[in-house]
Amino acid sequence: MTTRARSFDSAAALYAASRPGYPPALYDALEELAGRPLAGARVADVGAGTGIATALLHERGAEVVAVEPGDGMAAEFRRANPSIPLVRGDGDRLPLASGAFDLLTYAQAWHWTDPARSVPEARRVLRPGGALAVWWNDTDSDVPWIAEQEERLRVFFRAAEGVNGFRTLPQGLGEFTTRALRWSRRITLDAHLANLASHSAFLVLGEAGTREYFAAERALLTPLFPDGTVEEQYVVTLSLART
Repeated sequence: MTTRARSFDSAAALYAASRPGYPPALYDALEELAGRPLAGARVADVGAGTGIATALLHERGAEVVAVEPGDGMAAEFRRANPSIPLVRGDGDRLPLASGAFDLLTYAQAWHWTDPARSVPEARRVLRPGGALAVWWNDTDSDVPWIAEQEERLRVFFRAAEGVNGFRTLPQGLGEFTTRALRWSRRITLDAHLANLASHSAFLVLGEAGTREYFAAERALLTPLFPDGTVEEQYVVTLSLART
């Protein structure tokens, strides 16, 4: 797990350029479930990576600090978000004051933690009445071409987890409320393939180990998207628990 988690450092620029963001509806739902606006809230975005979610929290007026362990990801974060505070650390050892935060967020990041450590840490840094929010962007398998691509990924990696990794909701933090939101983005075929290549399962294998896969994938997708534009369709699943 550590090898895959740290694989992003070697591809931070690719990650920042290729990964999808999140729709405004996600942040609307986050405010609704948290019972307060993001504006003025003290937020720690843990496993912030290159700052995709952090920057959007900042735009909504949150007083956000990013927590990121990886050297490469932190360097890319600082380049893209020079005005947002960044501290080095991870969810298992939060370098944050106790009882100081209204909200902890984990965008695509909770599954990299050890819940035996990260759950007590979340309880420690949240103020009474604060909330923990975790979310994941998953491709929408109800879309036929996406379902077919996911099956090819399962065959390629010979594992049901595909490129998304194992995830489960934290235990010991109270009852979670979950919202699933569908959204999409239109990008070039090259950008779609770069997005796939930025996932840890591919990064661990390296370019040589995946070159044949991506050549075959391009050949399959080109007839489906003859103008070179792909509509990636997603379901972002948000789960939030209040302390």
